[in-house]
Formats: sequence, structure tokens, C-alpha cells
Amino acid sequence: MKSKLIIFAVLFLTCTASGAAVSAAASDESDVRSAVQRIFDQLKAGQYEALYDSLPSSTRSRVPRDRFIKGLQGSRNMYQLDRIEIGAVRVSGNIAVVDTVMYAHIQQPFNADGKLVVQQYLVREDGSWRVATGDRPTIDRFLKSNPAFARKFPIKQTKAFVQQNGKWIEIPLGQRRSK
Repeated sequence: MKSKLIIFAVLFLTCTASGAAVSAAASDESDVRSAVQRIFDQLKAGQYEALYDSLPSSTRSRVPRDRFIKGLQGSRNMYQLDRIEIGAVRVSGNIAVVDTVMYAHIQQPFNADGKLVVQQYLVREDGSWRVATGDRPTIDRFLKSNPAFARKFPIKQTKAFVQQNGKWIEIPLGQRRSK
């Protein structure tokens, strides 16, 4: 009887721990999705100060706030963001990758609807998810410290498209150098 009770207790604890892990993973994914949506909304609304605060500390230490804000303000008249589609979310510890498609109306250099298919990388710092997309040194550092995640979810090249005659036509973005 005592051995059956011990087996039941072990099974109960195992199921409870597994349930907690699934719940934590679902919570992490939800938190990452919320962070991606919030960051997109800040970009769309021109809230560049708040957007700067969403960057990892390593990025903020390399890029001054005023340069970041001026750069984004300078590109503001080139496009009008419309919406974002948030796809698969993968989380491992303090790093996450999210497949996204961002839609916008491109005003310059031509007048067309466009979309950007991009993998968003986020890192968790001080309990908050921060967007590291475009910050290759930060992404590389986190992937190097988590090789299993890096092998499973390698960095994908960003793809840009414009709509012509009802079809999405890919626009070459040029070759990116890897470090």
C-alpha cells in the first residue's frame, strides 16, 4: 500500500510539474506575442522614445537615443505601417524568435502596398522581452550561448514584397554579411 502511495505521489508531482512547464511555456509565448505587438504599435504610432526603451541594454549602449529617434523620424514619410501578423513563437530561456509579416503602404521611392517577412528576435532582460531584431551582435551572442536553439531556429533572411497586379513580387534586399 505504501509503495502504491509513493508511486501515486510521484505521478502526481510529475503531472503537476509538466502542467506547470506547459503553463509557463504558454505564458512565455503569450508574453512574447504581446511584446511584438506592443513594439509594432509603438513604431506605427511614431512613439520612438518608448521604442528605444524596448531595445536590449547592449543595443542602447551602442546606439544613442537621439540617433535612433532621428533615424526613425527620417524614414517616417517613406511608408505608413498597416498591420502585423504574428506567426509561430519559439522560446528558450531568455531568447525568443517570432515569425512575422508586417504590412505597409510604401510612399517612397514608389507608391505601392508592401510586406516584410521577418523573423523577430527578442531577449528577456529584467523580466521584460526586448526586441533584438537588427542587432546582430546581441542575437549572435544569445544564439552562441544556446547552440541547440540556434541549430533548431537559424536566422532567416528578411524578405520584402510589393503588390503589383494583385500579386506579391519579391524585391531583392541585397546580400547581408554574416559575422
